[in-house]
Amino acid sequence: MDAHSCLDVASFAEAYGITELLEVANDFVLRHFQNVAATPKFQDLPVKKLRKYLKSNSLFVPSELVVFKAVVVWIEACPSERLKLTKELMKNVHFPLMTFKEFSEVKTAKLWTECNIKRLYQTMLEDFRSFHVASETICRVYLPKDSLVLVGGDQISADFIRRSPSRELWFGNSLRNYTGIVKTVEWRLLGEMPKPPRLSHELAVVAGKLYVLGGQSYKGMLGVLNSVYRYDPLQNRWERLANLQEKRCNFSVVVIDEMIYAIGGYIDPETNLDSVERYCPNTDSWSFAQPLDMTLSCHAATLLDGEVFISGGFDCRCHCLVSMFLYHPERGTTYLAEMSQPRAHHCMETLNNHLYVAGGVTVDENMTSIDQLACEVYDPVSDSWSALTPLAVSHVGAASVVLEGKIYVLGGYCQERYRETRLVHRYDPTIQLWENIGEIPGPNTDIRACLLHLPKHLRQ
Repeated sequence: MDAHSCLDVASFAEAYGITELLEVANDFVLRHFQNVAATPKFQDLPVKKLRKYLKSNSLFVPSELVVFKAVVVWIEACPSERLKLTKELMKNVHFPLMTFKEFSEVKTAKLWTECNIKRLYQTMLEDFRSFHVASETICRVYLPKDSLVLVGGDQISADFIRRSPSRELWFGNSLRNYTGIVKTVEWRLLGEMPKPPRLSHELAVVAGKLYVLGGQSYKGMLGVLNSVYRYDPLQNRWERLANLQEKRCNFSVVVIDEMIYAIGGYIDPETNLDSVERYCPNTDSWSFAQPLDMTLSCHAATLLDGEVFISGGFDCRCHCLVSMFLYHPERGTTYLAEMSQPRAHHCMETLNNHLYVAGGVTVDENMTSIDQLACEVYDPVSDSWSALTPLAVSHVGAASVVLEGKIYVLGGYCQERYRETRLVHRYDPTIQLWENIGEIPGPNTDIRACLLHLPKHLRQ
């Protein structure tokens, strides 16, 4: 299915009562609305369907100008019949959310030359001018198909004396665009995981279920965990699973063919691990895989084309690493081009066949740990790294996830000032910039994030 065929697929599914296919096709239209609106088929859309798409909270658009242009294109395809619908359809365009530059394009639209809708333009103009008042209340609400879920983490008291590990789960129910560049996430509490609370743990999602593995119940040698739990969002039920064979925190996890691999980490700050173990959901059991060729903690791992890439971290002497290598569960490691700078406690995500690293710590010329603001992207075809726009603030021990083609880095702390970072930054590869999209709720240090498909009743 693509932008040119999705409307035909939706019509076919509706005509033959294929409900599931209709939902998939309509969802595709909404998630790719800008591209769909540029096709000839869009101009033939019945007004009833157009109205439904425009009113949906699943309508994904980068700006209100996209919605306005889509309405104009549809009207101008058959003006004799559709001009009378202009006022009704324009109600779905949030003009106060436009920038001055965007509204200047609205002003030049040929549509306003029609005598019977000139007054409508004046109404739109007044609407836009009211944005200083409306900006706090008017927003476009967008519901992603999957929800960004935050699990556990730590909270540091204002006096830096008390730490509060958490059992909380939060999810981002909607993304909200306000005036100009102001964007936020609407957070809701999902629940709590079983005791104990944990931080520096790891998450995996297999067959729509969330796995929470290892971590620490508090900072210290005795707080490292080997317990594993599984959460079923449809049943809202937790299940205790077989323990990891080794306690571990500050490790990484990947999923290959529905098998969960726990890689490295440490038992205590002075004892790194080189072991890798894999979990089989069918047998509820762990077995050891080929170990790493060195002990490693606070690294990052992700999949690209079924292969495991591992970057940075600390070795057994607490040296911050520049390494990047492939790990194979049977064959071990193959080293690749190094990053330009050492990095640990960072994030790494796969997007558009590239690997992006952001946040964490690095070391200065005196081998002192400092915040790492620089970001890089790895091209596996050329085995090379390129610099990206740096982060504006520190994100050490942050969570990360890719949601609908953008990278989210959430929370963490500042190494140099030992202050928490509550901010969420989102990297958009199309504009190659980081966007500030508000703050996270609850704990924000050594948290972890994933995407889950949650039941509809939780997202009403």
